[in-house]
Amino acid sequence: MSEITYVRGDATAPRGKGVKLIAHVCNDLGGWGKGFVLAVSRRWPEPEAAYRRWHRERAGNDFGLGAVQFVQVGPYVWVANMVGQRGMRTGSKGVPVRYEAIGTALGSVAERAVELGASVHMPRIGCGLAGGSWSRIEPLIEQRLVGRGISVTVYDYGEGPVAHRG
Repeated sequence: MSEITYVRGDATAPRGKGVKLIAHVCNDLGGWGKGFVLAVSRRWPEPEAAYRRWHRERAGNDFGLGAVQFVQVGPYVWVANMVGQRGMRTGSKGVPVRYEAIGTALGSVAERAVELGASVHMPRIGCGLAGGSWSRIEPLIEQRLVGRGISVTVYDYGEGPVAHRG
């Protein structure tokens, strides 16, 4: 079985050939303004505009925890807006990350990756502002994506050695 490839770099500049699907986690409040989404918006305006419209029109669509919105940003590049965090702040109910929702969303990402013949690229989803633990998220990626033969690259941004487990 293949495994996750870890590299140092920017997930908004995915490596390799062919169709690429960039997956990241969004909140369920319609907020887009901190963390990895800023890097996405610096490169492409479409994912943010689509996410905000999806949230605004949520009474008539599937917006909610576990849902995924796929936005094409180039001939061979798609962004997957995955709703995997409840709210934006750590509070009395704990951290915002929702592992079950991320697992569900990754299942949808796998379906689309297979349809497109795409590799999947991401930062350490759910581990930044969402407050999640990579040791809980990595097995979800292995189960939903790697287990289906989908090539996955995880990008660590910044300096220093790449940590394989977190």
